[in-house]
Amino acid sequence: MSAGEFHGLGRGARRARFDSCPPPLKRWATRFSPSKGWGTCSLLALCVWPLALTAPALAQQIDYVRPVDAAPSPEDIGEEYVLPVVQRPLPRPVWRETVDAAVLLGALGLCTWIVLWRRNRRELVLLTIICLLYFGAYREGCICPIGAIQNVVVALTDPAYAISYFAIVFFLLPLLLAVLFGRVFCGGVCPLGAIQELVVLRPLRVPRVLDKVLGLFKWVYLALAVWFAARPAETREFVICRFDPFVGFFRFTGPMHMMLIGAGLLVLGLFIGRPYCRYVCPYGAILSLLSRISWRGVTITPDKELDCGLCAASCPYGAIKDLRAQKSSCLFCARCFNTCPRHRVRGQTGTAPQGSSQSS
Repeated sequence: MSAGEFHGLGRGARRARFDSCPPPLKRWATRFSPSKGWGTCSLLALCVWPLALTAPALAQQIDYVRPVDAAPSPEDIGEEYVLPVVQRPLPRPVWRETVDAAVLLGALGLCTWIVLWRRNRRELVLLTIICLLYFGAYREGCICPIGAIQNVVVALTDPAYAISYFAIVFFLLPLLLAVLFGRVFCGGVCPLGAIQELVVLRPLRVPRVLDKVLGLFKWVYLALAVWFAARPAETREFVICRFDPFVGFFRFTGPMHMMLIGAGLLVLGLFIGRPYCRYVCPYGAILSLLSRISWRGVTITPDKELDCGLCAASCPYGAIKDLRAQKSSCLFCARCFNTCPRHRVRGQTGTAPQGSSQSS
């Protein structure tokens, strides 16, 4: 209805049309022009009401076209504008996640074969470097079974939280290998362990009592990580990811204080073998628990125990007790093989070593 047609109506008809408008629209029209009287207000209400009814339909029909191809910058909007933090690493398509899972499974299987059957330290070092380049430099620290602890906890405590199938696979695969063979993931696959393994230079022996006391911290850290992840969404924290000391090196960026902590751990790792793995890593706590029941673990000699003690002196992680590798603390580094006289004799004769003895 046009304005002329509206004013052509009688006073009673105009009043009736105004009364037929929704109450919120009548209140808005009255506030908009209180001095014009109900006639002008009713005209405004009748003009706006059809637009309000048809706006949703028009919005569905009009395709929105973004005017720019890039995110706005502070220079375009103003100095107060803060750029959002870009997620790293970026989400990947399913086929790439499948490749990551296959690489993880293959690396775990290869590490098991090298340590338990090949018993070759050099081959393990090569695998460690490859895994560091792939999982660390290329994948920027994710694949991360360590951080997946938090995703699994949230999925178990929050029905609204959706967890990726691949996150579950990454979390469970190393645990399954731990039940079968021990801490295979720590040996040459984990990028956090790999970067520490490659810097061990002159390891010092940590007193066993102090080693046990420091080892309790990883259980405290695991409990805190579970507690923070299980909190409501408004106060939830992923502390394992936030305080990852080495991810900044993989991504060439990160908070300065975490970069300094990571650098400090690497310097400490020159003399104390893998301090993060032994005393901090919450996933390592779970692996150490499951590896206690492993079906087959690392044996120091290939066939016959000599009890010479050279292996205990060569282990930088305090994982050999009573001249036997301890399943819960053995990190699958294969260093003890290089110092074992029996292993060298078997290698010189060309006979394939057989791990007949089981670790305690």
